[in-house]
This record gives sequence, structure tokens and C-alpha cells, in this order.
Amino acid sequence: MPGSESLGTQIWLCLSALAAGAINSIAGGGTLLTFPALTAVVPYEVANATSTVALVPGSAAGAWGYRREFAAIRRWALILAGPSLVGGYVGTRLVIAFPDAFQILVPWLILTAALLFLLQPTLSRFTRGGQKHGPPSTGAWVGVIAFQFLVAVYGGYFGAGIGILMITSLSLMGAGHIHETNALKTFLAACINGVSVVVWVAYDKVRWDLAPGMAVAAIVGGYLGAHFARRLPKALVRGIVIAIGFGLAAYYFYKQVAA
Repeated sequence: MPGSESLGTQIWLCLSALAAGAINSIAGGGTLLTFPALTAVVPYEVANATSTVALVPGSAAGAWGYRREFAAIRRWALILAGPSLVGGYVGTRLVIAFPDAFQILVPWLILTAALLFLLQPTLSRFTRGGQKHGPPSTGAWVGVIAFQFLVAVYGGYFGAGIGILMITSLSLMGAGHIHETNALKTFLAACINGVSVVVWVAYDKVRWDLAPGMAVAAIVGGYLGAHFARRLPKALVRGIVIAIGFGLAAYYFYKQVAA
């Protein structure tokens, strides 16, 4: 894509990607930093594509940062990788065809997810019969696979808030403690965004003069975010996730009202 931005703009975009990579490793929502920063200099579709390309390496770095937790959630990762890849592809094709279709649903999805995650300990006692670590039933597996596909479709379409949506559903299904759930969420986000990158590149929507520097910054942010999040108390990380979830919902409600 043509264009040449000032050094100050390039630095600002890299800083947004650094922070986004760190936030994505903890709860998700990093797109809220890179996407608005990019829309200041490029059109909507190009901003969406460039943001996705820039943040995928950060998701991969975040997944590597959680590698010690990955052994505990390997089965979940193998089962949910497929619907994540297929849903990510479908969602990215949809945004090319229908760029505004999901906008009105975004704040409601994220608010619902934040509320569910806030109530997750109580809900788990009811949904899992009081057995905190019991294996999910066949019906529960079908439900979480279907939900993950829908999250992936939304992730391929736009993606802000997929982290909180995945953390909520995986926590309710007993995928593990918060750090293990974060590891799984980060891996699945890399799958969703990875296949989106392939589609965006095929449609030539990426600003390649902006994406590489942002990608490097996102890698640093993703690894540091995972590195430090793993060392924080689980209750504190839960609190951060909940705060980010409600913050994302408030931001999108404000955007709708302002529009």
C-alpha cells in the first residue's frame, strides 16, 4: 500500500502496538489501541488489516510466554484450534463483504462476557455441579466448540474483546486457573488472527510500511505481558481482566451513543 508517515507517527503506532501486545497477553482488547491509532492515518479496512498483521506476532510471543502453562491445556488447544481457524477465516471474509454488520452487537457481547466472568466462580458451582475441576460433559464440549467458532468469526471480523469472551467461556467450562486460561486464550487468538492475516494479505489491504515496526513492538509487549502476568496473584489478574472487560464495554457504548 502506498504512503509514508512521519517518524513521530511511526513511533506513536509502535507504542500503541507495544501496549496492545501486553494487554492482549493479559485479557485482550489490544485492538482498541492499534485500530484507532491506525484509523488516524489510513482507511478503516486498511487499519483493520494492518492492526491484525501487526498484533499476530505479539499473540505468538504471548503464547510462548505462557509455555509452562500450556501442558495443562494442550487437549483444549487441540480441540479448539480447528473452530478458531475456520471461524477466523469466515469472519475476515465477512468484514470484506459486510464491513458494518456487527458493530451494534460489540458492546453487548463484551458487557455480557465481563459480567459472566465476574460471576464465574458462582456460575461454575452451578454449571459443574459443585465439582470445580470435573471434566466437561459431551454437551458442554459441543457448546464451547460452537461458542469458540462464533468468537472466532467475530475475531476475524474485528476482534476487540475476543480475549474476554474466550476467558469467560473457558473459565466456565473449567479449562484451568486464570494463568492456564490466559495461555489457552492467547494461543487461540493467535490461530484466529493468523488465518485473518492470510486473507488480508491475499486482498492486499495491509500497509507494509507500518506493519513491521508495529509487529516488533507487539512481540516485545506480548512477551513482557505474559511474563509479568504469570507472576501476579491470580485474584489480581482476574481483577485486571474484569476491569478491562467493563472498560471495553463502556468504550463501545460511548462510541455508539456519540455516533
